[in-house]
Amino acid sequence: MQLGKHIKQLRHEKSLSQEKLAEMVYVSRQTISNWENDIPTF
Repeated sequence: MQLGKHIKQLRHEKSLSQEKLAEMVYVSRQTISNWENDIPTF
């Protein structure tokens, strides 16, 4: 499983929005979206 799909699956299992997860790991919501879609963020 690709990392992005794994992040999305776990986020859904925990009933977290992208915004809430972003707050928890101190990144933007857009960064979470990029991770889930396997878009490089650098």
